Amino acid sequence: MAAFIERMGLLVLACVSLFVSSSVAVDRGNFKTCDQSAFCKRQRALKAGQSPYRALLDTLELSDSRVTLQLINDNNKVRLLLELYRLQGNMTRVKINELKPLKPRFEVPDVLVSDPPTEPLSLVSQDDNGVVLSLGAARQQRLIVSARPFRLDIVEGPEVLMSLNSRGLLAFEHLRLRKDTQANPEGAEAKENIDGAEEPAEVKDAADEGAKDEEIDGMWEETFKSHTDTKPNGPTSISLDFSLPGVEHVYGIPEHADNLKLKTTDGGDPYRLYNLDVFQYELYNPMALYGHVPVMLAHNAVRTMGLFWLNAAETWVDISSNTAGKTVFGKMLDYVQGASETPQTDVRWISESGIIDVFIMLGPTPFDVFSQYASLTGTQSFPPLSALAYHQCRWNYNDQEDVKAVDKGFDEHDIPYDFIWLDIEHTDGKRYFTWDPHKFPSPKEMLQGIMDKRRKMVAIVDPHIKVDSGYKIHNAIREQNFYIKNKDGGDYEGWCWPGSAGYPDFTKLEMRDWWASMFDYEHYEGAMENLYTWNDMNEPSVFNGPEVTMHKDAKHGDWEHRDFHNLYGFYVQMATADGLVRRSGGVERPFVLTRAFFAGSQRYGAVWTGDNAAEWDHLKISIPMCLSLGLVGISFCGADVGGFFKTPSTELLVRWYQTGAYQPFFRAHAHLDTPRREPWLFGPENTALIREAVRQRYTLLPYWYQQFYLAHTTGQPVMRPLWVEYPKDTATFNMDDQFLIGKDLLVHPVTEEGARGVTAYLPGHGEVWYDVHTFQKHNGAQSLYIPVTMSSIPVFQRGGSIIPRKLRVRRSSTCMEGDPYTLIVALNTQRTAEGELYMDDGHTFNFNTKKEFAHRSLTFANNVLSSRNLCSDCHFSTPSWIEKVVILGSSNPRQVSLKSDGKETALEFEFDPSVSVLTVRKPGVNAAADWMIQLL
Repeated sequence: MAAFIERMGLLVLACVSLFVSSSVAVDRGNFKTCDQSAFCKRQRALKAGQSPYRALLDTLELSDSRVTLQLINDNNKVRLLLELYRLQGNMTRVKINELKPLKPRFEVPDVLVSDPPTEPLSLVSQDDNGVVLSLGAARQQRLIVSARPFRLDIVEGPEVLMSLNSRGLLAFEHLRLRKDTQANPEGAEAKENIDGAEEPAEVKDAADEGAKDEEIDGMWEETFKSHTDTKPNGPTSISLDFSLPGVEHVYGIPEHADNLKLKTTDGGDPYRLYNLDVFQYELYNPMALYGHVPVMLAHNAVRTMGLFWLNAAETWVDISSNTAGKTVFGKMLDYVQGASETPQTDVRWISESGIIDVFIMLGPTPFDVFSQYASLTGTQSFPPLSALAYHQCRWNYNDQEDVKAVDKGFDEHDIPYDFIWLDIEHTDGKRYFTWDPHKFPSPKEMLQGIMDKRRKMVAIVDPHIKVDSGYKIHNAIREQNFYIKNKDGGDYEGWCWPGSAGYPDFTKLEMRDWWASMFDYEHYEGAMENLYTWNDMNEPSVFNGPEVTMHKDAKHGDWEHRDFHNLYGFYVQMATADGLVRRSGGVERPFVLTRAFFAGSQRYGAVWTGDNAAEWDHLKISIPMCLSLGLVGISFCGADVGGFFKTPSTELLVRWYQTGAYQPFFRAHAHLDTPRREPWLFGPENTALIREAVRQRYTLLPYWYQQFYLAHTTGQPVMRPLWVEYPKDTATFNMDDQFLIGKDLLVHPVTEEGARGVTAYLPGHGEVWYDVHTFQKHNGAQSLYIPVTMSSIPVFQRGGSIIPRKLRVRRSSTCMEGDPYTLIVALNTQRTAEGELYMDDGHTFNFNTKKEFAHRSLTFANNVLSSRNLCSDCHFSTPSWIEKVVILGSSNPRQVSLKSDGKETALEFEFDPSVSVLTVRKPGVNAAADWMIQLL
């Protein structure tokens, strides 16, 4: 029997592999549209302006931390409880739940870093029509609750910032009994009359209502293709609409392979948020992908706001706008004809289960929204410095000799790298935490050889566990009853790479704790401290499941998988990161890459955009996909360089390296069936182009590291759209073919085949930008045509900035630890500049636990460049020194002197009048010291 199962598993996997390697595009038939999702279809059929909900003003209760108010559905008399919280940091939380559900409804755990601190709300006025609450006199913000129909407006002074249920699309499918149910469902509570009111219909007439539901398709059972989803709790979906006056541009809700600015969904499917394993996904559509963050940003020239919809069930987001489809000329014509109206975007969120729990982040600036969201779900984890360098991967490096040959190839061709990766074939029959005994018989010897060159490795550990009585990981999970259960109570099994597989229930703290312990060196045989982890297939991917994922009626304890679905990958990465931290006794920072993610995943590592293709459009889409992730907290993002599927042309591969070198996560990866693509396999000329792109990445590692430190401490995105820094410049609002790294580097990659030039927009009236390669100066607030060759990577440094670099590129970032810095000082029109330099040991938590770091402020003003300490209680010694200072936009001084430790020393310098660049050589001062360089 076991042999038969094994053969069937191999047959399934062979079919899957054939599909993967031969497919041209995703098979849309494997994935639902809104019309094929019963709850989405029901909710979308509701008509605007017909809300049955009204507020029962006599139930208003006001405490120091919240306001509660009951809502009633006049059609079925079901009551809801509305809770309003004013949160510190200019945020409002709105929760809506059944007042007395038959049993508790699911509320998302573990995503919020803590209970958000509240501020008091105060009652301003109340009458028969509604209630006015003050959100704080300082901002003149108020909440206006209208009674019939229920509506909630957030206003600031005379301006309406946002309205809830203004279109009347609040819908709450309450828990009820099925017609053949004779008793309350498991977990149901005894019902009591509510303050003497009429008993709600879902209790009094539960059987009758359940009988009516049977006539509506998909309420208690739903079939898609060959899969049936039983729904023991019946219909449970929720919906709420938000109106955003004055807003035309909304962003976020990743992950979708689409433009940065979200499109309207009228006449098509809504954006879907449901973690799925989508082979070779299509571009420019709202289909779901591998991970999702239910956060949307709304922006105009005067304000930025955010919505965080805290729900982990399948979710659809509809977007409509009263300016959709109108050209700029059309809008101007409306204005001339007196027919203009205030732009408005309407957004409707629809989720299959749970409660309405939404955080409204009122900005008013983009950086305020980043800070507000970070206060809720945490900031980007601070990665080891080496993780920001170059990663080399494919499915799969064949054996230890192959790994050794690839490692040697990088040295022979003078191309730096820090991590080499192993995919699923390195294991013993897809049994994770193991090594193939024939191909990788001595993993420690292999890892030691890499470590000797100060490099590292990543090995994949997926969350599907081969069902095999000879596999200790499987036996331990089964013995401890840690597998997810099917609807009948047995261990849930599905098909994945190993064949028949079980899926650990990572929603259990005990399971996560055990999983983390498996990364201890005593349990993970062959592992060493330079081995890190990649979590793939954690949507979860189930090859023979509905939509290639888990059945929604599978069970996590008392909860169904439908409630937890989008959280599964979040928990897998959480447990894995914890394991890497614990194996070092809490000293070393982890590096974990995940494919599936949710809000809060930024706390645990990096994300990539999944199984892309070697096509020019996939290269282009990598930019808005990563920009969208950065806007919602996940800065550590990248796309497979070269494309995972198919074979890139040499031109595309070079351009992808040049683009990837300026994105946060920089990894080349390729499918099993593609030809080998190591960077030296395409002729000396192309090897040189790729080498130069990778070297540019390494010279900028000090700046990347500094930006990730800021992301970790502030929540700011590392890779960001131009409008974040130039929020009033409407020309930037639709741009997603260029981007900023921090605030000081602007990158416009070449992403068109055969391009002879690109047009980059340099923002900022009165600002200047310097080409980082030629030092040519350009004025801001202009579109600049840039001729390009195959060696071109258009990058500009903002005038007024100072960027640290390390120009001595070695075989890995770790080899460059003690190397000197070069400071690139780009002067603005006022001949000033400022920047920062952050340094620590690059890999431990000592920067946090022991304050072992140096954070320097670099300023240039009045012809003096100075370095001073930004932190009074930190300490860090470094052998690194300042090797060179390059000042762009400078004049030619008579002399240059260094002041340090009470001494003054004359310095050598040279001036290039053709580009007004001053180069000061060998100041020789320690990078962590106070010093001044004066131009006379």
